[in-house]
Amino acid sequence: MKFFARLCEAFTSLLGLATISPWQDSLSQQPLGGNLVPEGLPLAVRPKGPEFAPPNSSVGFVCSYPSMVASQMTINADGYLKTGGQAFNGQYPGPWIEACWGDELEVTVTNDLQYNGTTIHWHGVRQLHTMQMDGVNGVTQCPIAPTKSYTYRFDVTQYGSSWYHSHYSLQYPDGLAGPMTFHGPSAANYEEALPPFLISDWSHNSAFHDFHVELAGPGRPIMQSIILNGKGTYTCKEAEKVNCTTPPPIFQQTWKKGRKYLMRLINTSTESIFIFTIDNHMLQVIGSDFVPIKPYYTDSVLVGIGQRYHIVVEARPSDELLPIEDQNYWIRAVVASGCGSIDQNNETVGVIRYDPESIKTPTTTRYQFNTSCSDEPYESLVPIVPWNVGNHSNNMLVTNDNFAAGLTNYTGTPLPHGNFSRWDLTDFPLWLNFSNPTITNLKNTSWNPEYCIIAEDYKEDDWVYLIITANASVSKQISSRNFFPVSHPIHLHGHDFVILSQQTIPFDESHLTNGMFNYDNPPRRDVALLPGTGYVAIAFKTDNPGVWLLHCHIAWHASSGLALQILERQGEILPTIGSLQQTETVCENWDPWVNNTANWWNATEFQDDSGI
Repeated sequence: MKFFARLCEAFTSLLGLATISPWQDSLSQQPLGGNLVPEGLPLAVRPKGPEFAPPNSSVGFVCSYPSMVASQMTINADGYLKTGGQAFNGQYPGPWIEACWGDELEVTVTNDLQYNGTTIHWHGVRQLHTMQMDGVNGVTQCPIAPTKSYTYRFDVTQYGSSWYHSHYSLQYPDGLAGPMTFHGPSAANYEEALPPFLISDWSHNSAFHDFHVELAGPGRPIMQSIILNGKGTYTCKEAEKVNCTTPPPIFQQTWKKGRKYLMRLINTSTESIFIFTIDNHMLQVIGSDFVPIKPYYTDSVLVGIGQRYHIVVEARPSDELLPIEDQNYWIRAVVASGCGSIDQNNETVGVIRYDPESIKTPTTTRYQFNTSCSDEPYESLVPIVPWNVGNHSNNMLVTNDNFAAGLTNYTGTPLPHGNFSRWDLTDFPLWLNFSNPTITNLKNTSWNPEYCIIAEDYKEDDWVYLIITANASVSKQISSRNFFPVSHPIHLHGHDFVILSQQTIPFDESHLTNGMFNYDNPPRRDVALLPGTGYVAIAFKTDNPGVWLLHCHIAWHASSGLALQILERQGEILPTIGSLQQTETVCENWDPWVNNTANWWNATEFQDDSGI
């Protein structure tokens, strides 16, 4: 399997300059070597979803990773030994999973944790007709019990970069996350594709501990450092010396002058939104999430939690005519204003070197860029394959299809810690039952309110619009909830969505027709930032029957309940996904384990968050 992945990567690197221009509607273009679709080949446009169906996609190559083991371990990410760490295959970040556009990906996950179940969610993956592989406990499966395994298998119908992570409560901030690349076409030429570049905040405490700090408020927990591909630096305080050790070496790469490099940026943070920049280098942005876009140039890119960007950087620094003597340049990740807080420094660095023998510290200074917490400019994110948005089949102004991200003092069953406020999108904070996932209840005609089910029962080509605000909803004022000017990265499973409008002012119905909504090839992706003083309006076709989680990707907020479930074409889900034998087996393994209180981390309480 790894041989195939490396072969695929070799072709993508070699042929990165072979982009066929212009990008054409090509249904006859065959991948090289069966399923080998290198970056640089033209895009295939299909009637029901351009860029979702590769040419010759029936080849059926299975890309298999037979052993992905989740276990406890001590992690040294920044010079402090985090004893509450969790990781896949004993490494943080987890192994790089690679496949090619059109492959079938198969990953077997084994749970070697002591007091936790686990799952893996494949962030941004469409999971067309494979909802049971989405990896969300309480929604698409029961958790994988300790010592047990679950095999995820699904078609790779998109291309680009993303990440996989546990969706079991707060496990991914403790280390259960890793990069994922689906090789496919590219929107611009390059000569060398670099491994994924993961940016994350990092806490020395277990996230399960920090969550109670979040609940008690008034502010979020403070993160200790910023990690670049698992490497960071922290200066230990005197009282912490017993847990301190030598930090890993700073992240650095050696580049060749004049060469064009593809970088794959991924934000895997708990709560922080970052601005990425390289001193004296311009960035050509060519893809956002799994969507290729018309290239544009900038000196910095804001990457929200869960977002990804493909960028091409030409190794020609701006000081080329009067070069800096040491030829070393800082890579920087800077926390966006108001969207994260790091204990010692809201910026971290890596190094680009042009002289492989150099060990000098760079002396470059950073660009003067905007540090505000907002997505990349709306007008810059123009998809190469256009989508024109049809009229909405739902009425988001008078139904439940408008939502407000706020805090509530809801104290109803089953939530413990009733004196604490919790984030929600509806009248209830999400609260899932690990042992009774939504997928096993698809014949229900009613739902417990804490499941936060939003039914969207339309036809395959119908459009649904959702309006999400950071203040009171457009159809009702909710006196029992409090609203704060906080930005939220909103992620939808099962779809790329279009962003009809993204504003820093409150929503008004007139925005639908006064030019503030864009229906002609708007940006699309799977994570969009909800501005803290305004709203984001998104839309998707109901062409993927399933139950799809929509949630804030600030881990504390998701665990608090800032989420809901989109129940899409309920009557067509079971016939579409086929056998639930593995789903039933994983629940049969989970129930006896969780019903034995000796397995609980707390003698009186097992679940203390939403479950996601």
